[in-house]
Order: sequence, then C-alpha cells, then structure tokens
Amino acid sequence: MRTRMVTALALALALAVPAAARTHGDARKAAWLSVAHPGLGEYYNAGWGSFFDRCPQKKFWLGLIPFYGWPGYLQILSAIDAYHGRTSDNLRPLGDEAPPRRHR
Repeated sequence: MRTRMVTALALALALAVPAAARTHGDARKAAWLSVAHPGLGEYYNAGWGSFFDRCPQKKFWLGLIPFYGWPGYLQILSAIDAYHGRTSDNLRPLGDEAPPRRHR
C-alpha cells in the first residue's frame, strides 16, 4: 500500500512539473538555424507553426539584404537571441545593456 502511495505521489509530481526546459542542444540548434538565415532560430524557439504569426518578420525579410542580413549584423544578432531562447523581432541587442536614461 505504501509503495503505491509513493508511486502515485511521484507520478502526480512528474505530471505537475512543467515540460522540460530547453536543453543545450536546442539552444545550439536554434543558433545554427539563425546562422543559416536570420529569424529561423527564433521561429524554431516559437515552435514553428504559422510563418506570419511566429516568425520574426523584420529579421527574416531584412535578412535578405546583403551584409546587413546575411552574412552580417542581423545574422549574429539573430543567432545570439535564438541561443538565449528569445523570440523577439528587435533589431537592437537585448540583455546587459544599460537602462535608458531618464531626462529631468
């Protein structure tokens, strides 16, 4: 009886815990997809699906511009964002930058 209760409790906890977080392999795959073309890694992070709903449109279409999109700035920015699990369409780096200054 006691083993059944422990098993039932373990099963309930396993089902209650959210799905596994992204693995290191998923982060690498997303980054390499963004190296192939800006925006594809974020599209992968968003779970594929509808292209116009889940793929970052600005990064994807601006990625067609030579030396800005691919190869270039947007490719690197997209790979970094995808590696960190972001799905944003920001064209500026996110993360450790200083907060915006408030004018007095």
